[in-house]
Amino acid sequence: MSINREEAMELLLKYNETDALIKHALQVEAAMMHFAKYFEEDVEKWGVVGLCHDLDYEKYPKEHCKKTREILEAEGWPEEYIRAIVSHGWGTCSEEKPESLMEKVLYTVDELTGIINAACLLRPSKSVLDLNLKSLNKKFKDKKFAAGCDRDIILTGLEMLDMDKNIVFEETIKGLQERAEICGLKGEL
Repeated sequence: MSINREEAMELLLKYNETDALIKHALQVEAAMMHFAKYFEEDVEKWGVVGLCHDLDYEKYPKEHCKKTREILEAEGWPEEYIRAIVSHGWGTCSEEKPESLMEKVLYTVDELTGIINAACLLRPSKSVLDLNLKSLNKKFKDKKFAAGCDRDIILTGLEMLDMDKNIVFEETIKGLQERAEICGLKGEL
């Protein structure tokens, strides 16, 4: 059984109303879809996992990831999707360590998209379309910038993926650029 984007979006909106959380979900979806193409994986599956990764966060922040498992099991979602979503909270709110490629990518890009979003908001254009790797790296090194985004999680994710930081950063930017309007990062361009 697979879950389509429409079903995932309906579920996301059932549990989330905050514009910032919905945009974040759309940004992680965009990054996940891009990496699915990059790795020649199932684009819709990876996108759905990205879209619903913080499903329970708005209504159940203290039970983040735990409540998601309950919700998705009740909805009849496949274990592969549920495990991927729950594993993105490994080390903070989940004991399920990312193991599959999809899980490792989600674990890495979740925090990274937060830094990219914050970087875009400070650009004159307010857009990801003119964001480059050099600028992102500068923001990443500044621990005070987007301080709520855990750089150690990103670095751990990069180790798990065994990928160069610049490649992951560049590909994440590309993924957000591809869906800039959908995920709220088109800005004024």
